[in-house]
Amino acid sequence: MELPPLSDDQAAAWDRIAAILCDSGIDTVRGEAADREDENDRVLAVTGKAGSGKTMLLAGLVDAVREAGADLVSGDYERRKRDRRTLAVLAPTNKAASVLRTRGVPATTIHRIIYTPVYDPEYERIAEWLAGDGDRPTVEGLDDAALDRAKRVYDETTSVPGALAAAGLRGSDFITGWKRREAPLDIGFVDEASMLDDKQYEDLREIFPTLVLFGDPAQLAPVNQSGRMIFDRFEGDDKLNLSRIHRQEADNPILDLAHALSDDQVDFYRFEQMIEDAAAKDPRVVMASRVDSDLMARSPVLVWRNATRIRLIRAFRQAHGADETQMIPGEPLICDGLELPLKHRKRRIDLEARGLIKGAQVIYLGPGKKPGFSRLHVVGAPDPLVSVSSIVKIESPDSDEPFLPFAARMGAAFLHGSAVTIHKAQGSQWDDVQVFGPDLYAASRAGRLEAGQPLWKRLAYVAVTRAVTRLIWVRRYALGKPQHPLGTNDLTSQPAPLELSGER
Repeated sequence: MELPPLSDDQAAAWDRIAAILCDSGIDTVRGEAADREDENDRVLAVTGKAGSGKTMLLAGLVDAVREAGADLVSGDYERRKRDRRTLAVLAPTNKAASVLRTRGVPATTIHRIIYTPVYDPEYERIAEWLAGDGDRPTVEGLDDAALDRAKRVYDETTSVPGALAAAGLRGSDFITGWKRREAPLDIGFVDEASMLDDKQYEDLREIFPTLVLFGDPAQLAPVNQSGRMIFDRFEGDDKLNLSRIHRQEADNPILDLAHALSDDQVDFYRFEQMIEDAAAKDPRVVMASRVDSDLMARSPVLVWRNATRIRLIRAFRQAHGADETQMIPGEPLICDGLELPLKHRKRRIDLEARGLIKGAQVIYLGPGKKPGFSRLHVVGAPDPLVSVSSIVKIESPDSDEPFLPFAARMGAAFLHGSAVTIHKAQGSQWDDVQVFGPDLYAASRAGRLEAGQPLWKRLAYVAVTRAVTRLIWVRRYALGKPQHPLGTNDLTSQPAPLELSGER
């Protein structure tokens, strides 16, 4: 294949990864995939700051491995060809996987690979036909036009659930449950690997004999790892660093600001002045006097302190006319985990596999048909509409106990998502990002260090690099009046929502 234009360090990383793949039987130069002759582990890490070309390298390697003959494992449905080599492209969160998919990289979540769907036998015949492993089936209730629609969608997206949805089926029609993967897979590429904790890493090592991790060492480490990242265990040829900012990103003022944080001479005051200077020259950087409450509905304000997050959420809800008796369609939420007893393990697997994992971003659409249920749009999920028993917690700065507009006995728990901590935002990206400057100033005054670096600089780096097209630095502790009412018309239309029960 014709390689994309690579810098010297990208080319060196490509050659090293290609050699690892060749050792396992995938020859990206000849475009051939032979049987794996052994199960020896082959694991390495590719690190680099924002703009160093990690995603470009990842995308090129995905194309090369697929052109060599490896099948893509999506987590939706797997072909039953034991003699074929496979590749899975993974991210820790739905949002991170969605960011990759928008860039043309077919990614899924780690959780969706660890847990696989169990298809109803009748509808599995359709999946086998779509994947090229069976004849066109005859299925009661589906005419030729429906099957033709399914085939067209599958050819465009390679998504079996998407194709079956186009035929008029819901996930609950063809997926009867979920099970933890028993057999190992083959090759795994993992993006945003700075977010991995030890348990996730060990799970991946059990599944993939060949594993390549891509991540940014300048980001924040997982909160339970004391500033340590998975990358710290790699050394020598097994740890490849991309140090050069790629040519396509050379004129990006957002990345210029992010990389300026590595200068020991840049303190908080100097950094904020650099933001102001950049804003005067380029519309992609904005110095704002107050938070944009309209933007908070889809792109949360990024803060350091939890108390700031709670105050901004209350101000947002008050500005939009929400009270403590209801939720307004269009309000953003963040999944805070699943509150289910052990006996409901299957329900937990079902909810998580459909996108409701901790940290998932959702938009409230309205109450469900059953008491305690909410209809939700799961941001970044392949099939985003669900209806689930909900425990929604709206925190208040005046009370230790949150207000609960929805409080089912068990189900998915949610916090409000109009403001989030920078730690929780890691792995996500938005076109426009608001960073709450007063909190970063407070972090700089605290004088804390993480892994030898001032904490405020790590926080600022992560916050700034969440912005794809526009960075808005909020200088003062103030909230602007909304110009538009909350709504859901901007969300992509999808099939009817799935009813995912969290209780009997």
